[in-house]
Order: sequence, then C-alpha cells, then structure tokens
Amino acid sequence: MSIENLIDDFSFLDNWEDKYRYLIELGNQLPHFDDTQKIDQWKISGCQSQVWIIPHFSASTLSFQGDSDAIIVRGIIAVVLEIFNDKSAQEILDVDVEEIFDKMGLREHITPNRRSGMLSMVDKIKFYARESLEGKHEHSRVPSEENL
Repeated sequence: MSIENLIDDFSFLDNWEDKYRYLIELGNQLPHFDDTQKIDQWKISGCQSQVWIIPHFSASTLSFQGDSDAIIVRGIIAVVLEIFNDKSAQEILDVDVEEIFDKMGLREHITPNRRSGMLSMVDKIKFYARESLEGKHEHSRVPSEENL
C-alpha cells in the first residue's frame, strides 16, 4: 500500500469510529513479536505503551518491523511503517509525517500521548536513516538471526 492509498482509504471514511476501526484492522495485520524481539535495543522511548521497532538495512532502502502491547498503537505503527518501509534513507528524512497524518484526518483524533509516541517512533526511524547515510549499517540487516 502506498502513502496515497493510505490517505485515500482514511479520507473515504466519514467518521472517527470508522477510522478507528480501520486503524485497528491495520494493526491486526502486523505480526506479533516474540520475546526475543522485545528487547531494550528496539524499544522506543517516549511512548506511553510499549513499542518496539526493528530496522532492516539493505543496499538502497530501509524497512522496519514494529509491535506494541496496545491495539490502537499497533494501528499507528502500521501506518508509520507503511509510510517509511522500503524507502531510501534520504526519502525517509524528507517525509513530513504530520502532513500525512493531517491528510488522513488522524492527527486531530489521536490523543496527545499517542501523538507524542508516534513522533518518538518517527524520530527513531529517522535516526536509523541518518545512521544509514553515515554508513553505520551499510548493506547489513539488523538484527541477524544469530544475534537474537
């Protein structure tokens, strides 16, 4: 799904209850992490709920996996990952997530705590993108199966 498809899908929904249900549906599509993935290295600080995001670096793009212990937050993670997955580091740094959330009509409906958590996720993803541009994780996949 593209960013444009996400915006279209959320724009099509008339009321917050429908957007809320769709957000939950998106979150339910995320695979759950096992305990070996729920480690401090991947935990996002600044979130009211527990949130983990694992980066994967390839030669030209970054992708991410995410999970949370809260159902709505899982939906927010799903949207954030959809926005950033399979993008170059520079594309990730150039994305204005707040503008996208505005276009989806989500920003005014998520609580300040969830918004703060979402921004913490975005900050961490952009941190990984900067690391990639600096060559700190060039052509590597984090974590490898051996490191878990």
